[in-house]
Parts: sequence; C-alpha cells; structure tokens
Amino acid sequence: MAKFRQQKIDEEMKRELSVILSELKDPRLEGVMLSVVLVEVTRDLRFAKAHISIWGEPEKAQAAMQGLNSAASYVRREIGARLNLRYTPQ
Repeated sequence: MAKFRQQKIDEEMKRELSVILSELKDPRLEGVMLSVVLVEVTRDLRFAKAHISIWGEPEKAQAAMQGLNSAASYVRREIGARLNLRYTPQ
C-alpha cells in the first residue's frame, strides 16, 4: 500500500475517532477532556493504535481510561459504519 494512502487512512481514523469519543455518554468520562493525538494503522488495516491524551484529575483519568476500554467494541462498530474500508481495524 502506498505510504500516502496509509497516511490518509490514519488521519481519517483520527478525525472520526475524535468525533465518536465526543459523542460517548459514559459517566466515567465526565470531568475530563479527551484528545486524540495520533492514530497508527497497520499496513494490512487489521489493527490500529490510538494515542489518546486525557486531561483531568488522576482518579478521573483512570476511570476515563476504564470507560474507554469498555467502549472499545462500540467505537470499532461506529468506525466501521463511518469509514468505507474493507476491514475495520481492531
């Protein structure tokens, strides 16, 4: 795959992920600010690593991380619905 295409997919995933995270209704995400810093998708588009910055009190940040981990399957489904890719990265 061309490097340019992979960069475009990374940026599109980053954009959609930030929109999805802002729409989450988990109470553990209250009082913290989330920012998607970087998204890296593997060459075969099977896996993605998202670097997310969480600002807030340490206790709330830990709870927010647990909330994000529990919402991982929902986020993956939403990414699959919004992006036109052959595989939805895990």
